Amino acid sequence: MNQRVKYIVTGMFICAALSFAGVSCMKMLADRDTKYVELSDLDLVQTKPPKDGDTTAVIKTTQGDMSFVLYPDKAPETVKHFTQLARSGYYDDTFVFNSEPGVYFSAGSPNRTGDLDEDDTEGSQEWEQELSNDLWTFKGALCSLDTGKEPGLWKRLTGSAKTMNGSRFCVMGSVDFTEDFKKQLLDANDDKTLANAFIKYGGVPAKAQKLTVFGQIYDGMDVADKLMNLETRETSEGIKIPIEDVKIKTVEIGTYKSKGGEKNTTEAIDDPIKS
Repeated sequence: MNQRVKYIVTGMFICAALSFAGVSCMKMLADRDTKYVELSDLDLVQTKPPKDGDTTAVIKTTQGDMSFVLYPDKAPETVKHFTQLARSGYYDDTFVFNSEPGVYFSAGSPNRTGDLDEDDTEGSQEWEQELSNDLWTFKGALCSLDTGKEPGLWKRLTGSAKTMNGSRFCVMGSVDFTEDFKKQLLDANDDKTLANAFIKYGGVPAKAQKLTVFGQIYDGMDVADKLMNLETRETSEGIKIPIEDVKIKTVEIGTYKSKGGEKNTTEAIDDPIKS
């Protein structure tokens, strides 16, 4: 099945960049249930620097390198598939295929349009979306892109069809946190923990709990910023394809090791919006 990238564009970041009616993300969990997030219990792991032994991914591109810490305890299936694809060389020579100014970039397709090849059995693997109350679409978040709902007419009719993830991924930038928007976020819930985190670190609140977050950048935010601000041409489907080809050279999976075992190499996402 040739999975088009329209799922990336349809309401994904256009609404996030231009409208913030979805401030209710500060209150609610993903659509996997009807409970509310207990904000006082959040463990915002993305705000912490990586520790020795953490799983990492270094995404090397023609524009430079980016280093991410991965969260296999929070998104086990996504990390498993991503690391397997990386180790097999699947991501080597794949494209950055969508660049929304300052807000995100999408990558990991064998084609510059973002499509998968008809016979791309490796890249066409799908698994259930994984949402964690501790992982949010902060600036620098590494997210798995949705491929749509699982098949089955009855599941779709009853609303029980699960959202599926695939091999392509995106990295979050940040929308503009105006004073009015900050006030909306802060007023959305009595507990200000999550709102203050978005204000401090940046990100795309409108996509919170709608994408699988499975990693966080800790080095190379300047490269990510470049990939979110490429010169592009927009297709009829709304995909902003870079005019000049930008490719992933390879993705290296490893473990984090601080310098000399004494000090972290970086302070992770200490105000990445300013990076």
